[in-house]
Amino acid sequence: MKEVFEGTLWEAEVVKGLLQAENIPCMLRDETLGAVTSPYLTVGGVVKLYVNEEDAAKAQRIIVSR
Repeated sequence: MKEVFEGTLWEAEVVKGLLQAENIPCMLRDETLGAVTSPYLTVGGVVKLYVNEEDAAKAQRIIVSR
């Protein structure tokens, strides 16, 4: 798995939806921590989005183009 995005839970969910619409399987990491901390803290709450190595280049192109 390769990390292709890092941001708030909300941002990561939007990017995840974009990638899934292009049939790129992905998963979020630290989703629970991000949901718990982001409404209360300006630091922390970082959620990372991962895809399979072979999908990473295509995923990054999709993320950048949006």
